[in-house]
Amino acid sequence: QVQLVESGGGLVQAGGSLRLSCAASGRTFSRYTMGWFRQAPGKEREFVAAKNWSTYSTSYADSVKGRFTISRDNAKNTVYLQMNSLKRDDTAVYYCAADSSPPTAWGRSEIPGTLDYWGQGTQVTVSS
Repeated sequence: QVQLVESGGGLVQAGGSLRLSCAASGRTFSRYTMGWFRQAPGKEREFVAAKNWSTYSTSYADSVKGRFTISRDNAKNTVYLQMNSLKRDDTAVYYCAADSSPPTAWGRSEIPGTLDYWGQGTQVTVSS
């Protein structure tokens, strides 16, 4: 059974940092694109970052470029999202996802409904 389990969310002050983790199990994701989406209350799920570790192709949403970094520990089959200089607008539930599509496709509006695997989400709240 394939599982993606997120952790690392919490409450942080604006300007602070958090690191989210997504532990994958049930299959090998080495050739898959893995990444992150987020959903704030009353808003649609939006793309944050994605990377394919076979092609090294990487994509970030404009709103997080220069502040967020996606990385991976292959030995642990875990993907990370390092979030720095957090803003109140970053408050959302963050979801990990995995799919065979390239990272550059993940920003398309129709993508969330097509991805193969999703985690259950972890809450990130940024206070002022």
